[in-house]
Amino acid sequence: MVASLQLSSGSFRPKFQSKSISRLSSTRLATIRFSAAISRKRYSITLLPGDGIGPEVISVAKEVLKLAGSLEGMEFGFQEMPVGGCALDLTGVPLPEETLSAAKQSDAVLLGAIGGYKWDNNEKHLKPETGLLQLRSGLKVFANLRPVSVLPQSADPYPFKMLGDASTLKKEVVEGVDLMVVRELTGGIYFGKPRGFSRMENGEEIGFNTELYATYEIDRIARFGFDIARKQRGKLCSVDKGNDLEAEWNASMLWRKRVTAMATEYPDIELSHMFVDNAAMQLVHNPKQFDTIVTSNIFGDILSGAASMIPGSVGMLPSASLGESGPGLFGPVHGSAPDIAGEDKANPLATILSAAMLLRYGLGEANAATRIETAVMVTLDRGFRTKDISALGTKLVGCKEMGEEVLKAVFSQVPDIAAAAAL
Repeated sequence: MVASLQLSSGSFRPKFQSKSISRLSSTRLATIRFSAAISRKRYSITLLPGDGIGPEVISVAKEVLKLAGSLEGMEFGFQEMPVGGCALDLTGVPLPEETLSAAKQSDAVLLGAIGGYKWDNNEKHLKPETGLLQLRSGLKVFANLRPVSVLPQSADPYPFKMLGDASTLKKEVVEGVDLMVVRELTGGIYFGKPRGFSRMENGEEIGFNTELYATYEIDRIARFGFDIARKQRGKLCSVDKGNDLEAEWNASMLWRKRVTAMATEYPDIELSHMFVDNAAMQLVHNPKQFDTIVTSNIFGDILSGAASMIPGSVGMLPSASLGESGPGLFGPVHGSAPDIAGEDKANPLATILSAAMLLRYGLGEANAATRIETAVMVTLDRGFRTKDISALGTKLVGCKEMGEEVLKAVFSQVPDIAAAAAL
């Protein structure tokens, strides 16, 4: 049954042809073969292209992931499965059991995008986005990492130093921003019960949701936040809303109580607390003050969305969703953008950077992840831009060409064969 649902790359999406790889020099190809011969690690990756521009950006990211992995002695087995709107069209449900089973059995999952106008009027259980919630729940991923950086921040000789010109905020405000939003993903108001619709005594209809957190949910995401802060610059800001929002009072007060208590286990981490309205203001006023932010599901959703404008486009923001065990879920923060689907206008960098997060956080392959991250910085340094981040003096490229340039930059990091042989 899984095989019957597996997506055909030829019929489902435009094939991404790598001209860069076809032009590799024989010496460098020999280097790759040499490194591959030393040791070969094999990983199973489930690809979920999804809807809209999802298949386009996944196609590009897959090629980058394959090349970076091959240079570090890795092989990937890829399996494409339907989710979201395309799954609804194929099977009648947004997350087929076969897709979830394939995802659970893999080492990591790379997601494109979900949703589109076509399914907007579906009932809730038949909306593409319901499939994403079910996928997160099925994989038991509770920690969502969303890095926000103004790239590139590399050295000479390249002329395009920063991506700050693409931001609507002042250049001096965004230059040098490097923060991580750690969002709790499977609790809070999106999952709390009771929720639904009812009527008041006068007959007026009401809708209601419940913000609900158990101590174990807060403790595990808080610990995740502290651990990430330790790998960053040692500062953790916990965001809640315990001051004047009655509906949030109890959940936020418990949140602050538990995070504060856990701080005693991390004496090397500087902990601060901030109300969510102030945090939203500070993200656009002085984002460089933040290192790591840990917060609830709904606040993390909102704050990371606002933070997407710091680098100039949501097309630059990757994400990783992790649990205590099992495969992680990786993918861009952006949506399916059905208005530009199939037009080669999508920015694939968020998905490429998500592939880097897959390597770093999902597989523990930091060297390969660094190859991709460096390649993205070099590509931007050289002035290549998709439409959403274009600026005066830069070269406008499409999704495929941006992928080609990143591939070139990944491959440019290959040492000559003599150096490889000496290692």
